[in-house]
Amino acid sequence: MALWDRFKESASTMQTQLVAKKNDLKSGAFRDASMAMCALVAAADGAIDPAERQRVAQLIASNEVLQNFDAADLQRRFDDNLSKLTADFAFGKVSVLQEIAKAKKKPAEARAVVQIGIVIGGADGDFDKTEQAVVREACFTLDLPPHEFDL
Repeated sequence: MALWDRFKESASTMQTQLVAKKNDLKSGAFRDASMAMCALVAAADGAIDPAERQRVAQLIASNEVLQNFDAADLQRRFDDNLSKLTADFAFGKVSVLQEIAKAKKKPAEARAVVQIGIVIGGADGDFDKTEQAVVREACFTLDLPPHEFDL
């Protein structure tokens, strides 16, 4: 099986797992961490193009798990995190990783945040090395082994 086919299958499996845990993913910590993860992945290559913003907007609007939260609030949190990253990526990343760390106390939420990062990273058909690297870094922030997610 080609790498991309394996990745698509893995992303689909992760989305199914997220939906199965929907009722467990209602905390403010999960909300904040998931939007921080989306921003981190979108800005991973140092530039945020309109297509990346559109993918996150679509995720916010259509993802069953994120429908636990107000879409306008999620968009605002995503935009706030993106602003930090675009102003100064290195400094902004510290702040965004602190937001991601909010999910650390609940392993199910922490795993879901990583899964959202992978789903966002692969939404364009290419989960590239820079996106993988920031999701791997988030794994360390959340005390999760990256190999659990094939990273």
